[in-house]
Amino acid sequence: MPQKRKSRGRSKGDKGRSSYVQCSMCGGRVPRDKAKRVTVFSSLVDSALAKELRQKGTYMPRHAVEKYYCVSCAVHRGISKVRAKAERHSAY
Repeated sequence: MPQKRKSRGRSKGDKGRSSYVQCSMCGGRVPRDKAKRVTVFSSLVDSALAKELRQKGTYMPRHAVEKYYCVSCAVHRGISKVRAKAERHSAY
């Protein structure tokens, strides 16, 4: 059976099984090394108020929110792009 990618779409190498995460969009279970991770930094303060406070020299804490997407949801949202066949097979 032909394979489309050398890594089969995974980044685990020879590690064996990997844990699962839940897709933030569709809720499906995806292996952690196959899922697309997106980190978004958010602040608890309104953006206009935060801009004024930053000009005064105030330290504005923010926290990182990590979201995981399955491949189909990542393509749908534009996080991952569909590459041409010649571009996909250039790694061999």
